Amino acid sequence: MQINKATSQKTDLDMRRRDFLKLVSTGAAITVSMIPLAATATPESALKAIERIIGSKAPKDGKIKINMVDIAENGSTVPLTVMVDSPMTPDDHVKALHLFNDGNPLSDVASYHLGPHNGKAQISLRMRLIKTQNVIAVAEMSDGETYIIRRRIKVTIGGCGG
Repeated sequence: MQINKATSQKTDLDMRRRDFLKLVSTGAAITVSMIPLAATATPESALKAIERIIGSKAPKDGKIKINMVDIAENGSTVPLTVMVDSPMTPDDHVKALHLFNDGNPLSDVASYHLGPHNGKAQISLRMRLIKTQNVIAVAEMSDGETYIIRRRIKVTIGGCGG
C-alpha cells in the first residue's frame, strides 16, 4: 500500500491545528469563567449616581409622576411614562429629567434635557428590568429646585414571583 506523502503531511498539519484550536478554546473558557459577573446596582449606587447629576441638592417630593405597571410579567420591555407638573414657560420649566434604577447592572438609565420649547414635560420609553426594583426619576427645574419620585416594580418571570 502506497501512502501519498503530501496527504500524510496535510493530515498531520490538520491534527496539530485541531489540537491547537481545542487548547485555545479550553483556555478561553477558563478565562471567561474567571471573570466576575456584572455587579448589580444597589440603592447606595443609585444615590451616588443621583448625586453625580444633581450634586448636594436635596430633592423634594412632588411634581413628578411615573405611570407604569406595578407588576411586569416580562422585564425585557417595561413601558413607562414620566410626567412633571410644569407650565413649561421660559421662566418656569423643567431643564432635565433623569431616570435611575437600583437593580440593573448600571444605576443610570437615561437623561433628557428639556426646555420651554417642549410644550410639556413628559417622556415615554421602554426599559429593561432584570429583577424587582425601584425606578427613580429626578427632575431639575429652571429655578434650581430638584424633585424626585421612586416607584417599585415587581418583575416576574412567566407570571411567577420575582
